[in-house]
Amino acid sequence: MDQLNDSMLAYHTDQYLKFKTISLETLKKFEDEHNRNAKQYLGEGLTFFVLTILGAFFVYLAIKRQLYYHQQQRNFMMAVTHELKTPIAITKLGLETLVRHKLDEQKQHKILQDSINETERLDALCNNILLSAQLESGGYKMTREEFDCSALISRSISAFKRRYPLRNFNVEIPEDIMAYGEEFLIQLVVNNLIENAIKYTPQDKSITTRLIDLPNLIQVEIADEGQGIPDSEKKKVFDKFYRMGDEAKRKTKGTGLGLYLSAKIIQDHNGSIHLENNYPSGCVFKVQLPKF
Repeated sequence: MDQLNDSMLAYHTDQYLKFKTISLETLKKFEDEHNRNAKQYLGEGLTFFVLTILGAFFVYLAIKRQLYYHQQQRNFMMAVTHELKTPIAITKLGLETLVRHKLDEQKQHKILQDSINETERLDALCNNILLSAQLESGGYKMTREEFDCSALISRSISAFKRRYPLRNFNVEIPEDIMAYGEEFLIQLVVNNLIENAIKYTPQDKSITTRLIDLPNLIQVEIADEGQGIPDSEKKKVFDKFYRMGDEAKRKTKGTGLGLYLSAKIIQDHNGSIHLENNYPSGCVFKVQLPKF
């Protein structure tokens, strides 16, 4: 179109200079029209160019996002496969050992306790997967009511002390602190966060759990003494399937569902959850819930 516009101007100019078939005034009108058309074509070209660049950028973002989700799902499948096989293998080996060998009471107790721990891990994994699917599909109907948060956290700590008798738990739980929500879901959040703290805390370090009574809110803090999480990763840990590092080389347990599910549950309860640094090392997960 721009070439045609130039050709038309050249033609009319030639008509004026050689044949005088048009007036100078008419030629100027053709020049003005040529300039207007040139600006219009330039604007349209720039607009098309910008739209093409934006379209390519959004396509790139969509492809990048899909590749990211594909990688996260791949990591999840690898983690789930490992998390399902390991408890089954350990429990099976323990039971076979009890059947085939006569062991003293202390060894029997250790094997049974290890088997119980692994089956509870398996049960927690299944609960996380099923509940995540139900919450996302809207198939889970919450029943909210007032509950004793102090008693809920104390029960969780007692259960983990039985499962991990050699671990050190620091507990700061005032009595009779009430909260509002579905007790089962909040119990799952607390269990996920404590399990996460145990996972990343060295054997000789402590896991600390606090319950703080605030105006109109209760705050639960669960702190580990592990290596901590870089600031750039802090928000990502609540993404579905997200886990730091290479799944094929990772030594820590987990599927990337626990923190995602915990964040979703707290959000659905009109609460908040965030991650801070623990000093001198580790992380603190802070959960706030309404009292009513």
